[in-house]
Amino acid sequence: MEKRELEKLASVELTEVRQSRDLPAPATAQQPRTRAKFSAAAIIPVWIVLSSGVIIYNNYIYNTLNFKFPVFLVTWHLTFAAIGTRVLQRTTHLLDGAKDVPVSKDMFFRSILPIGLLFSGSLILSNTAYLHLSVAYIQMLKAFTPVAILLITWATRISEPSRKLLLIVFMISSGVAVASKGERWFSWIGFFIQAGGVGFEATRLVLIQTLLHGLKMDPLVSLHLYAPVCALINLCVIPFTEGLEPLRIVWGSIIGSYSHAMSAVSANAASNATASIVGASGELLATIGEEAAPHITPFLLLTNALLAFLLNIAAVFLVGAGSGLVLTLAGVLKDVLLVAGSVVIWGGEVGVMQASGYSIALCGLVMFKLTGGK
Repeated sequence: MEKRELEKLASVELTEVRQSRDLPAPATAQQPRTRAKFSAAAIIPVWIVLSSGVIIYNNYIYNTLNFKFPVFLVTWHLTFAAIGTRVLQRTTHLLDGAKDVPVSKDMFFRSILPIGLLFSGSLILSNTAYLHLSVAYIQMLKAFTPVAILLITWATRISEPSRKLLLIVFMISSGVAVASKGERWFSWIGFFIQAGGVGFEATRLVLIQTLLHGLKMDPLVSLHLYAPVCALINLCVIPFTEGLEPLRIVWGSIIGSYSHAMSAVSANAASNATASIVGASGELLATIGEEAAPHITPFLLLTNALLAFLLNIAAVFLVGAGSGLVLTLAGVLKDVLLVAGSVVIWGGEVGVMQASGYSIALCGLVMFKLTGGK
C-alpha cells in the first residue's frame, strides 16, 4: 500500500515539474511541420532573378535559337511542373496545402477545367507574342491587366466603378497608349496576340475569385492542380498549331547528341555496320534539327523548365515574406529591371516617350494594387 502511494506521489511531482517547465504533454501524433520562412530581403532578389531569367531564357530560345514553337515549350513546362509538384508532394511539406483543397468531379468541371482553359490560352498567347514583339514592350502591355480585370468585373456587375478606379483605368490606359506610340518595332499582330493573352489572364483571375472563393491555394498548390490539366489541353492544341515539327526537331537533337557521344566512344570500331547506320541516321536528324533550331539540346530544354519550376517555388515563399506594399514595389522593380535588362541584352531601344508612358502606367498599377481594386 505504501509503495503504491509513493509511486502515485512521484507521478504527481513529475507532472508538476513538467508543467513548471512548460513542457508539452507526451503525444502520439506527430506535430505538423511549419514551412521555413525567409525575409523579404532574402527572397525578393531570388524571385526577381528567377522571374526575369525565365522570360529572358524563353525569348533566347524563341528568337536567338530560332525555336519558334511556344505551344510546345509551354506544354513542356507544364509537364515538368506536373511531375515536379507530385515529387515535392511525396518528399517535402511544400504541398501540404493541397490536402485542404478537395477536388470533386463537380468542382473539376465547374471550376478547374474552365480556369485551366483560360490559363492555357493565356500562356500560349503571351508566349507567342515574343515572336513578334520586344521583351520590353510586352512588359509594358502587361501593365494593362488590371484595367482588363476592372472592365470584366464592371461588365459582369461583380463590382461597381468609382472615381478612384476610373482614375486608375485612365492612368494605365493612357500610359500604355503613350508607350505603344513610342514603340519603334510595333507589330499589330503581336499587339493583338498579347492583348488576347491579357484578356485570358484577366478573365482567369476573375473566375478564380468567384469560383474558388474561400479556398486558400498558394502558387505551388495551384500549379499542382492546373499543370496536368493545362498540359493535356495544350497537347490537343499542338497538332493544329505546330504539328509534329517541334517533336521532330527535339528528337533529332537527342539522337544527334547520342550519336556524337557514341562516335567518340567507338571511334576505333568504325567498321561496325550497325553503328555506321545509327550514326548516319543520327547525324541526318541532327542536321535537320540544326537547320530549324540551331543548338537546341535536351540540356537547354531541361534547364529552361527547371528555372520556370523554381520560380513557382520561390513565389510560395515570396507570398509570406512581406506586406502587400513590399510585394507590389518588388513587382514594379522586377518589371523595370527586366525592361532595362532586355534592352542591354538584345540592343533594343526605349525612348523618352515610351519610358514616360510606362512610368504613368506603373503608377496606376501601384495604385490598383494598394487599393485592392476597390
